Amino acid sequence: MDTLIIVLQVMLSLSILVILHEGGHYITAKWFKARVEKFYLFFNPWFSLFKFKKGETEYGIGWLPLGGYVKISGMIDESFDKDQLQGEVQPWEFRSKPAWQRLIIMLGGIIVNVILGITIFIFIFWLNGSSYITNESIKDGIYVDSLGYQIGLRDGDKIKKVGETDFIKFDKGDLVRALVIDGAKTITVERSGNEQVLQVETTFVQELSKYKNRKSEIFGPRLPFVINEVAKNTPAEKAGMQAGDRVIGMDSVQTLFTHEVLKTLDGAKNKRVDFKILRDETDTINLAASIGEDGVLGVTREFEQFIQLETEKYGFLESVPLGFKESYTFLADQLKAFGKMFTGELKAKDSLGSIISIGKMFGTEWDWLRFWNLTAMLSILLAFLNLLPIPGLDGGHVVFVLWEMITGKKASDKVVEYATLVGFILLVGLMIFAFGLDILRLFE
Repeated sequence: MDTLIIVLQVMLSLSILVILHEGGHYITAKWFKARVEKFYLFFNPWFSLFKFKKGETEYGIGWLPLGGYVKISGMIDESFDKDQLQGEVQPWEFRSKPAWQRLIIMLGGIIVNVILGITIFIFIFWLNGSSYITNESIKDGIYVDSLGYQIGLRDGDKIKKVGETDFIKFDKGDLVRALVIDGAKTITVERSGNEQVLQVETTFVQELSKYKNRKSEIFGPRLPFVINEVAKNTPAEKAGMQAGDRVIGMDSVQTLFTHEVLKTLDGAKNKRVDFKILRDETDTINLAASIGEDGVLGVTREFEQFIQLETEKYGFLESVPLGFKESYTFLADQLKAFGKMFTGELKAKDSLGSIISIGKMFGTEWDWLRFWNLTAMLSILLAFLNLLPIPGLDGGHVVFVLWEMITGKKASDKVVEYATLVGFILLVGLMIFAFGLDILRLFE
């Protein structure tokens, strides 16, 4: 069921992106009276899952979910249909249109993807606002995992700045982005009442950007373990625990926080654990619980009273510039990441991923807010990737048209054909490489 939910989310998101992207080419081609022979969601080598013809255009769904295409008469594209170029140029063909019209047709899909991404972000801000945990509400500081320890963070630290930017939102993503994308070199923390500046080594940034570390916690809020509810017939109920109890000791360990309690429980399977409990903020009592093989105590924890969740709501007009800003920020981050890959600061094998990586981002639970947020980001990313000057992508065609507009000389059909073939081979190779990386990651 988990896999099915992931697949359905990916397929729906890709379908929206592909149909609207190809729709951008379709609409602009029709606008300039170029004939569209095919409009396909997904690719259809050898056969189609579904197709029908209306007017001059065949509409269909392919079986290979790696994109989609529109086939415009008189244009060299992924189909490599050269026979259509043998006859006289016809007025309905792409090659007969003025350069500026061909440029708009090739940019049509990219423009639609940019508009789609911005529009989704606008509606997310308008309908949901933005919510985040305030850093100042984390009174007991942080706890760190092994990766956070490597950077120099310690349990109890309070993060104040990353680089020169105040750490306002308690969000691991903000710290990672600042270090990996923006190139921040320091983290300022408050430790035992004193302010310290931690220097971040380049080797750690590379470690942080590795694919295997994407799900690392790095740090989390150090919160008291206060029981919110005790489940029936569980070790907690049998031990006499009650709602409102705070765990302040387990066996020989004193003054425990939530992450320490969970770690201790994980190592106490099929064992008896002696708890020290603070009840009603005044009474200290000792209780013993026999933990089963699942390591479950049988309680829910109080969380909200120890953090401050800041929620900002926006009107529609306020959401418009925020949608543009979010799109710009995401695109800028992608450009910086690509730049760092070319300079070697980030390794391509840690940054590339296939449809498997995309599926993991959606998760095993259908969360519409996450779905639309990811779809917006993928739409902006799709626009950016298609604009790259690689033959076989929209950007490759744009380069040829711009060359013609600047020099007055049109590239020959042979040059376009061979360049598109080379570009197509490179793209297929890149897809295979990314897919292979994801397959290997499944066994890590």
